[in-house]
Amino acid sequence: MTEPLENGAIKIIEIMGVSTSSYEDALDRAVAKAAESINGIVSLEVTGQSATVRDGRIARYEISAKLSFIVR
Repeated sequence: MTEPLENGAIKIIEIMGVSTSSYEDALDRAVAKAAESINGIVSLEVTGQSATVRDGRIARYEISAKLSFIVR
C-alpha cells in the first residue's frame, strides 16, 4: 500500500487499454499491465473511449487514460 503524498512529486503518464469484451475490462487490463512495471499507482483518469467495429458489431473496446504514481 502506498502512503499519502504530503511532500514530493507525482508523475502522470498516458496509457491505452484494449479488450474484446468491455470498456471495464480494457481499463482493468491497462492498470494491471502498468502495475507490472510501475509501483505506487495512486489514480487513473479516463480521458477517452473508442471502439473498433467489424461487421456491425464492436470488435475491440479501447480506453485512453492518464495514470499517476508517486515519484520515489
